[in-house]
Order: sequence, then structure tokens, then C-alpha cells
Amino acid sequence: RLMYDMAALAVQTDSTRLISIMLDSASTPPLLLDGEQTSDAYHGLSHHGLNPQKLEELDAIDKAHMALLGGLMTTLKASEEQGQSLLRNTMMLYGSNLGNGNTHVTTNLPIMLMGGGFKHGQHLAFDRERNYPLPNLFVTILQRLGLEVDQFASS
Repeated sequence: RLMYDMAALAVQTDSTRLISIMLDSASTPPLLLDGEQTSDAYHGLSHHGLNPQKLEELDAIDKAHMALLGGLMTTLKASEEQGQSLLRNTMMLYGSNLGNGNTHVTTNLPIMLMGGGFKHGQHLAFDRERNYPLPNLFVTILQRLGLEVDQFASS
């Protein structure tokens, strides 16, 4: 929670306009959630092999991460900057480097984009075989930041 609180404070005080938070799943120990310790670290749980207990624990960890992210969004939404919510003036990208951690698949990544004046309140699911490259989104983000670019990586 501390990292998210520090991120909110840094943006609220205009100490920075760029924050990166990495949740290191490879070297974290088993977590304590709701007073109970998980049976394995996140990385081990992500290789669940469809084991119901591991999937349940992984789900609990993911929900805890989403609650922290939700708290950050709520804090930024409640903060004002130039007559608008700070969340509206802040682009937040949240995601994973794997589409399926169990098999290390690096396609169809789960990505969330929040704030930044984008149209929200929707879930976009793309064709798994003929998908748009994620760098298309990065180009849009860079353009919103005022950079005159029309491509990035495989966009």
C-alpha cells in the first residue's frame, strides 16, 4: 500500500509526472492476505497448472492488487488540479508482461488504461489471432503527452 500512497502524494504535490511501480512476482515471498499466508509466492502460484487451491490464492492476490489500484484511482479522482480531477489529468497504464503466466505466453496481454481523458467504462476484447499491436496504444499515449510521433516499435 505504501508504494501506491507515495505515488498519489508525488502526483498530488507535482513532485513528478512519471511514476513506475513494478510488482516483482519473481522474488516475492508468500504473501499474508486477510491474516492467512499463501502457500507459495506469486510467481509459483502463477504456474498453477489449473490447481484449484493455487488458482484461488492467485485470485485473492490479484483482487488485493486491484483494490490497491482502485484506492490510487479514488485518491486521484478526489484530488483537483486546475478545476479537474487529477485522475482525468493523469494517464495510468496497468498490465502484465504475460498473457498467461501459467505457460509464459507473451501475447494478448491484460492491459488497463485509466484517466488521461480517454473514454472509459468499457472492456475491449480483441481477436486473439489477428490482434492490434499494443504499441498502437503507446503511440496514442505519447501523442497525448505532446510528442509528435506516429509509430513506436511494431505499431
